[in-house]
Amino acid sequence: MENPLLSTGELGIFALGGLGEVGKNMYVYDIHGKIYIVDAGILFPDEHLLGIDYVIPDYTYLVENEDRIVGLFITHAHEDHIGGIPYLLKKVTIPKIYAAGIAVDMIEYKLGEHQDIKSPKIEVYKSHYVYDFDQVKVSFIRLNHSIPDMFGIVFRTEQGILFHTGDFKIDFTPVGPAAEYDKLAAIGDEGVLCMLSDSTNSERDELIPSESKIGKSINELFSRIDGRVIIATFASNMYRIQQIIEASVLNGRKVAVFGRSMERAIEIGMQTGYIKTPKDTIVNAEQINRMKPHEVTLLVTGSQGEPLAALSRIANGNHRQIKALPGDTVIFSSSPIPGNQEGVNRTINKLFRLDVDVITNGPLADTHTSGHGSQNDLKMMLSLVKPKFFIPMHGEHRMLKLHKQLAIDCGVLAENILVMDNGDVAALTKTSIRKAGEVTSGEVYIDGTGIGDIGSTVIKERKLLSEEGLFSVILSINTQTKKLVNDPTIISRGFIYMKGNEEITSQLANEVKKVVQTELGRKMYNELNLKQAVIDRLNQKIYDMTQRRPLVIPVVVDLKN
Repeated sequence: MENPLLSTGELGIFALGGLGEVGKNMYVYDIHGKIYIVDAGILFPDEHLLGIDYVIPDYTYLVENEDRIVGLFITHAHEDHIGGIPYLLKKVTIPKIYAAGIAVDMIEYKLGEHQDIKSPKIEVYKSHYVYDFDQVKVSFIRLNHSIPDMFGIVFRTEQGILFHTGDFKIDFTPVGPAAEYDKLAAIGDEGVLCMLSDSTNSERDELIPSESKIGKSINELFSRIDGRVIIATFASNMYRIQQIIEASVLNGRKVAVFGRSMERAIEIGMQTGYIKTPKDTIVNAEQINRMKPHEVTLLVTGSQGEPLAALSRIANGNHRQIKALPGDTVIFSSSPIPGNQEGVNRTINKLFRLDVDVITNGPLADTHTSGHGSQNDLKMMLSLVKPKFFIPMHGEHRMLKLHKQLAIDCGVLAENILVMDNGDVAALTKTSIRKAGEVTSGEVYIDGTGIGDIGSTVIKERKLLSEEGLFSVILSINTQTKKLVNDPTIISRGFIYMKGNEEITSQLANEVKKVVQTELGRKMYNELNLKQAVIDRLNQKIYDMTQRRPLVIPVVVDLKN
C-alpha cells in the first residue's frame, strides 16, 4: 500500500522521532513506493517520566507498511540512533540492517542482549560502497562526530539527490579518519534536491574545539596532577577513551576501567582498532590497590550523574572496589546533556564533601568538545551541498527554526524550507516541496521489559501519587441485605499520617457511609456507580478539608454469600 498522502511522482520524507527533540532519531524516506529507514534511536527520559527507562517512537506506520521496507540504514552508533533497534525488530520485520564500523559491533552486542529477537542480516558498508535498489542508489559520505564511523547517507533518485547528513561537526584535525569534503562538494556540484541536516548546535555561534585539541588539554592536565585521576566520559566516545589512555601512558599511569558500558566500549574499540593500548596498560581493581596514587588513572562511567553508574557510586561511598580519597582529582570529560544538570551537580557536591578536586569543562580546562557542529559548521555544510530544498532535523523546535535562518543566510529560499514535527510528511518533486499531511507518530514508553504497556494515564497517576499521595477506602457490604457490614477501613500513603489525624479520617469515613447507604438503596445497584460516587464525594470533601487531591481508590468487598 503506497502512502496515500503522496501524489504520483512525489517523494515522501518524514520523521517518527528526532524533530522537536534531541533523541529517538528515526527518519523515513518513501521513494517510488519503497521505504528506506534511517536510524532507530531511543530517548532517555527526563525527570517527569517517573520510572520510565527509555522512550521509543511509535512504529505503527512501519507495521502497517512492513512489506514496502527495503532496509534500516544506520548513520552511527550513538544510542539515540541505534538504541531502538531491538524494540523495532520486536514489532517490524526489517529485511536488512546497513551499518558501518563500530556500529556493527554495537548493534550485534545489543541484539545479543535480547534473546527473543530474530535478527536480520547486518550488511557492513564502507564509504565507497554503492547499493542499487531498482530506482534508487544509496551511497555514503564519511563525516566527523564524537564517535568513529559516522556517515551521511545519499539517496540518488529520478527526481534528484536526497542527502541525510547524520550528526556531524567540521573538524580539520580529527582524531580518526578525515571527513570526505570532496564528496560533499561533488554532490553539491551535481545538484542536491533536498538535504536534512543536524540542528543540535544551531544556537551556538562560537568555534567548537577540535577533538585533537582536547587530547592535548587532557595530556597537560595529567602532567600537573600528583594524585589519582578519576576521569568520567561517555562510553561511546572512543576517541576520548583513546586520548585518556595515551595521556595516562605518557604520564606513567596504568588505567583501570569501571562501569559495564565502558568495559564493553573498550572491548569493541580494541577489536576495531580504534583503541590501541601498550601491553599491561589496562589493570584490574586488585592491582591498583598496590600502586602509588600518581601511577593510577580510573576511567569510569557516570559523566551524566546517572545514579547507578560507577562515578555516582564512588561519590556516594558505596562502590564495592573504589573509595574516593583526599588528593584524588575527578575530571568530567563531558558536558551535561540537557535535563541531566541536576544529577551532575549532585555528584559534584558529594565529591567535594569527600575532599576531592573536581575539574569540569570550562574556561580553565578544555576537557570536552561537542560532536555537533555550531553555526559556522552548519553554514559550511549548506554552502558545500547547496540544496534546493532544506529540512532541518535532529533538534528541539527552536534549534530547527534557527537552522532555517542559517539556511536562508546561505541562499536557500525561505519557501523551500520546511520546519516539521514528528509525523509531518514532506512531499517533494523536482520543483516543489509541501507538507502533505501526517502519519501516526508519538512516544512509546519502555518500563522494565514492558513496551508500550504504560501510557500517559499511568504517568499522570505516578505524578499524582508522587505529589499528592494515595487515599484508599475498603468497604465491606452485603448486597442482599443492602447494608454496610463494617465501618469503612481507611488506608493513606503519602497523603496524611493516620495517627494524629483521626478526626479527618472519621469525618471522611462518615461521608463514605452516607454515599454507600444512598447507592445501596437504589433500585438498580451497580458496583461501578458506587465506586464512582465514593471517589466523587471523597475528592470534593478531601479538597475542602486539606486543599489536596490524592489518588482515591475504593475497594468493595461483597459479603452476600
